[in-house]
Amino acid sequence: MVTKPKALALAAVTLYVGGASADAADTSIFSLSSFGTVGIVHSSEKKADFTSSIFKPNGAGHSRNWSADVDSLIGAQLTATFTPQLSAVVQVISEQRYDNSYRPFVEWANIKYQFTPDFNVRVGRTVLPTFLVSDTRKVGYTLPWVRAPMEVYSLMPISNSDGIDGSYRFRVDEITNTVQAHYGQTDSRQPDGAGKALTRNFWGITNTTEFDVLTARITYMKADLTLEQFNSLFDTFREFGPEGIALADRYDSNDTPVEFIGVGASHDPGDWFVMGEWGRLDSRSGLGRTSAWYISGGYRIEAFTPYITYARSRTETEVSSPGLTLSALPPALAGTAAELNGALNSVLGSNEGQQTFSLGMRWDFTKNMDAKVQFDHTRFKGNSVGPLINPQPGFTSGGSFNVISLAVDFVF
Repeated sequence: MVTKPKALALAAVTLYVGGASADAADTSIFSLSSFGTVGIVHSSEKKADFTSSIFKPNGAGHSRNWSADVDSLIGAQLTATFTPQLSAVVQVISEQRYDNSYRPFVEWANIKYQFTPDFNVRVGRTVLPTFLVSDTRKVGYTLPWVRAPMEVYSLMPISNSDGIDGSYRFRVDEITNTVQAHYGQTDSRQPDGAGKALTRNFWGITNTTEFDVLTARITYMKADLTLEQFNSLFDTFREFGPEGIALADRYDSNDTPVEFIGVGASHDPGDWFVMGEWGRLDSRSGLGRTSAWYISGGYRIEAFTPYITYARSRTETEVSSPGLTLSALPPALAGTAAELNGALNSVLGSNEGQQTFSLGMRWDFTKNMDAKVQFDHTRFKGNSVGPLINPQPGFTSGGSFNVISLAVDFVF
């Protein structure tokens, strides 16, 4: 029987550096574990690419009929326990990056001090506790699905932060409650020369409550966000005088406040599971305010777990703008202004809303490995493009498309 995701996260086989024996393992300082996913994805949309992250340059559809870049990755984690109080961890992952390479990068690198059994502080690059499965977001073996529902998880695509965090745990009868706070910053490079996504003064607090087989989490985060891909567009707007400056100040994302709030819960007694999350990202920029939710459930039949998921997102702010007043401009500038207005409305309407219905099957065919197949049907609202990138001539926003995903996950 497959156990709940939290237990699966502990199922990785630990390999001790230097090939230590079982007797020596108890005194070893270092331990090494690894994980990965080998996946392949097909999309019915041929004039754009389906991708799992805004930080990837291509995917399935136009670039490749079947793409292994969407979900495939391999990672390793080295943990050093110097004393019962002092430890350190480094996690390195290789997956498709913004430049279409698989150059390894550091996902986690931090030092942890355990002041008491219930209170610790970490300094360095740590995981962001945004969602229910944030701690193991990149370890496919711990997930019931091929990938976490993108409507919700794309609200906060950043998975780590450079800074400091602290965690305090307390118990009330059979309830365990953990409060985690963090402060830091992130720099994430986007593909196709779009520049970086920069967060500064990035802080948040997360409360996780566990009672028997029930887990609930609530998160609040706030940061100052800069999207360099917006800067050149709105710098051009500013060249059109007071009206263009006002539009740029309204929609540009340049050290702009952004807030996120999320809640989620999972119930997993063993034979079956049900879980759901809701989140809202509120930005005082062209990103606007977007909310999303999903609910997912599955039933475990020996080594097989069929599951079903429904997810939905929508933009709660304006999805279009009149932009610059063309009639007030000389003919020589009206054409350029019209192009700027079109680009602005593409930004505003790109995430107007979508819904995805998913069916899948997980098969735990051997120890520490699984195979999954998943079918997704996504329908867009208005001019939304959702997870589709690289639009080609003839591509029409809105509509719907289907995705078939196959994956094998492992931990060692």
